[in-house]
Amino acid sequence: MEAKSPVPNTAEKMKSVKTACDSAQAGPKKDAALKHYHAAEKAQTAKNDGECHRELNAATQALV
Repeated sequence: MEAKSPVPNTAEKMKSVKTACDSAQAGPKKDAALKHYHAAEKAQTAKNDGECHRELNAATQALV
């Protein structure tokens, strides 16, 4: 049986993505990431974890 790395829960992932957004340089990448982060906040409020994780992943990708 393979050991899998633990998947961060939604709150932990929200915190890490927020930190990444806050520390990013101003510009279009940061703006796009914040847009996705705010969409993730709305999804979390609606208790839609799947959508929340998709938006957090999109925010992370926007910063790359």
